[in-house]
Amino acid sequence: MGYYNQPPEGRQRPRRGNSFLAGLAGVLVGALLVWLLFETVPQLLPGANNRAETGLQATEGNREGQQQESVSVDVTTDVTAAVDEAADAVVGVSNLQETSDFWSQPQQQEAGTGSGVIYKNENGRAFVVTNHHVIDGATNIEVTLSDGTKVPAELVGSDIWTDLAVVEMDAASVQDVAEFGDSDALKRGETVIAIGNPLGLDFSGSVTTGVVSGKDRAVPVDLDGNGSEDWQAEVLQTDAAINPGNSGGALVNLAGQLIGINSMKIATSNVEGIGFAIPINSAMPVIQSIEENGEMIRPAMGVALLDLAQVPQAQREESLNLPADIKEGVVVNSVVEGSAAEKAGMEQFDVIVEMDGQPIGDIIDLRKHLYNEKKIGDTMAVKAYRDGEPLDFELELVDNSAL
Repeated sequence: MGYYNQPPEGRQRPRRGNSFLAGLAGVLVGALLVWLLFETVPQLLPGANNRAETGLQATEGNREGQQQESVSVDVTTDVTAAVDEAADAVVGVSNLQETSDFWSQPQQQEAGTGSGVIYKNENGRAFVVTNHHVIDGATNIEVTLSDGTKVPAELVGSDIWTDLAVVEMDAASVQDVAEFGDSDALKRGETVIAIGNPLGLDFSGSVTTGVVSGKDRAVPVDLDGNGSEDWQAEVLQTDAAINPGNSGGALVNLAGQLIGINSMKIATSNVEGIGFAIPINSAMPVIQSIEENGEMIRPAMGVALLDLAQVPQAQREESLNLPADIKEGVVVNSVVEGSAAEKAGMEQFDVIVEMDGQPIGDIIDLRKHLYNEKKIGDTMAVKAYRDGEPLDFELELVDNSAL
């Protein structure tokens, strides 16, 4: 019997050197396997995720510790392209008025600043459309171009009813003119861009974006400030920001085409994002008439009107006695003596439902047909209901200024 650590009889004790070499070989093989694993899958290295996320992992051409350089990127979108197309045609319009006091001589002072759009450049003269309220009361007018050049301008004429005006100036410094679009083709939700000078020339050329919120809106307008409604302006509604100073500026589509003249906004503390522009299709006849005649000359029927929708149902049945299927139309509230309507035999409370065979649903429909499709001296066929009975009238249209 021997000790437990004594090798069995007939076997030799292994040599100590052989054990050391075998252990060393195992360590080397294990290290090699670990190295190959981390080389193949570097994400397994401690801190590899942090280095990748912070951009500190050394890569070819961007070694760790090398300083990063800023890169200029040219971003072009439909909006920037439209602004590039239209911006140079948008100008500032300053209303200059004479002021004086006991101690000084009369002098010109800026009474207000709005915006305008150059729409025509011909024979060395440029024409700018703006709002009537921008130049109202001006003794002199000054136009500021997109590059800051100031040019004296003259009033060609204005129209209080549509809030449009045209001014004329020397075209030597003019860089661009606006391209007219088609406001009738606009869709609700379509992107539009307002360009103008909110709060004055310090913010000239400001751009705001939004969408067409509504078409064919009728906004009541108090023209003489007495608190009563004098007119219903036909406008486009947009949520593009329109502020004081934007008046008369451009509302353009994504093609950079002029589709509206910015005019007004609802400015109350509980309302946000409701601005209005005059549709360019409605503005064009007014612009042309002012340019040619110094004023807007309209054909006139010689009646005061009221939308049928504003008449309570009880009065429709009692006073108008309309058939049940007549839901839309325009009520003749009064007839001007000697007018085309009186000569044709029209009376108070007649309800107009058609003009020249076209349905007339409200006052906007009536004005569109009368102002856009008819001229002074034209004959117009009118269908109306009186006491429940349909009647046909033929009106020879006259100059509105003659009434």
